[in-house]
Amino acid sequence: MNSASADANHDQGKRSSSRRPSGRLAWRSTLARHGTLIALAALLLVNVLFTPNFLHLQTLFVNISQVATIAIVAIGMTLVIATGGIDLSVGAVMALAGALAPLIFGSELGVAYPLLGLVAAFVLPLAVALACGAFNGVMISVLRVQPIIATLILFISGRGIAQVLTNGNLQTFSNPGFSYLGTGRVLGLPFQGWLALLIAVLAFWVVNRTIHGRHLLAVGGNERAAALSGVPVRRVKIGVYMVCAFLAGIAGLVVVAINSASDAARNGNLMELDAIAAAVVGGALLQGGRAPVFGALLGAVIIQLVKYTLLANGIEDEVALVAKALIIVAAVALQQGRRE
Repeated sequence: MNSASADANHDQGKRSSSRRPSGRLAWRSTLARHGTLIALAALLLVNVLFTPNFLHLQTLFVNISQVATIAIVAIGMTLVIATGGIDLSVGAVMALAGALAPLIFGSELGVAYPLLGLVAAFVLPLAVALACGAFNGVMISVLRVQPIIATLILFISGRGIAQVLTNGNLQTFSNPGFSYLGTGRVLGLPFQGWLALLIAVLAFWVVNRTIHGRHLLAVGGNERAAALSGVPVRRVKIGVYMVCAFLAGIAGLVVVAINSASDAARNGNLMELDAIAAAVVGGALLQGGRAPVFGALLGAVIIQLVKYTLLANGIEDEVALVAKALIIVAAVALQQGRRE
């Protein structure tokens, strides 16, 4: 009896030992779970030690403004990626929405009825952004076009339309009410930073507390199983691309409001790369099924800090593109670590 008990204890100890991760696997698991926070802490430490004026308030305000724009778009991108899709058109939607606002201010409506023009400068660009998202969603869910191809169409044409509308010229305007979106302060911090945080909270609530969020994750987890269980897959996909485009439209207006000018050639340029990088760094799985909204927020902070660190230390912009690529590679590698 004692021998059998000893053998059982020995076998149980072996099983426990086999389940206990080795030092290397435990290190990889810890890095996979906390890699975003580790990267953020390392970037902050490097800047505090080596970047001049990093702790000045003006530097903080500049970085918050830049982070907010990336974060707003990255949250929409995270929701799209959660369904197993991708959206390459967000930068073009930013340019298109941003091009419309100054045109409205300079129109007869904007000049004769300033208040009505102000309302139209928000409503019309965001309505166009929603239409762009609906176009992407219908192409993908109804016509069965691959997301990367469907959104590439708008990626190419959207910015071209914006440049045609503005004749390729810089569009300037003066409207304090609209400019508050980009230059206003709330409790001493840039308004767009609070806006990005509010959008993140709303998106987190939708994903984790509503049936829409459950449907979104179900489509990304297993689209066929979701359809068989009654999830309206087409509506979910169209809706998520509309939300992504709507958020890109907001980001486009923020950029225009910051500068009191619209440059269709530059507004949102390469934003799709920043948004995808922020989403992936924040923990979004490219195959879908997860929507880490606050992870996207942290990812946006990391992407901006990488750009700021390189720029503040006199390193060319081209190096920042290489750095973003390496960040995406590292994030995908960490995702592999999570699954092992």
